[in-house]
Amino acid sequence: MPFIDKLKDFVVPQEDEDVIDEGEELQYRESEAKPVSTYEEKKTNVKNIPSDAQMVLFEPRSFEEAEDIARHLKQRKASVVNLHRLQRDYAQRTIDFLTGVVFALDGTIQKIGHNVILCTPKSVSVDGVISLDSDDD
Repeated sequence: MPFIDKLKDFVVPQEDEDVIDEGEELQYRESEAKPVSTYEEKKTNVKNIPSDAQMVLFEPRSFEEAEDIARHLKQRKASVVNLHRLQRDYAQRTIDFLTGVVFALDGTIQKIGHNVILCTPKSVSVDGVISLDSDDD
């Protein structure tokens, strides 16, 4: 299932009756999704997402794999990078390298979790903020 279909299903879940089984692949009927609230009506617009938008997940085990991540960014694919398998020094080198790549591509880099970053090229916009501080204390 392509990324855009997964995103559409996440934002606007389809009923089982809307699913058409064609062989091994599931296809969804195009139906007008109604927003749940006025807030969602203003903020949710799945149709503005480019049809060629793709995201790649990485879990590098060495600094050399940062070059593969850069290659995907150059191909205008967003990348989620989980750095928990790298030693601290190599994780920092990877972040520094990817920051340079993202800067050269006019993209963005964000921390989205402990040892997890999101790198996006200019063609992919990211809305929203993830709070990394625990407000439960």
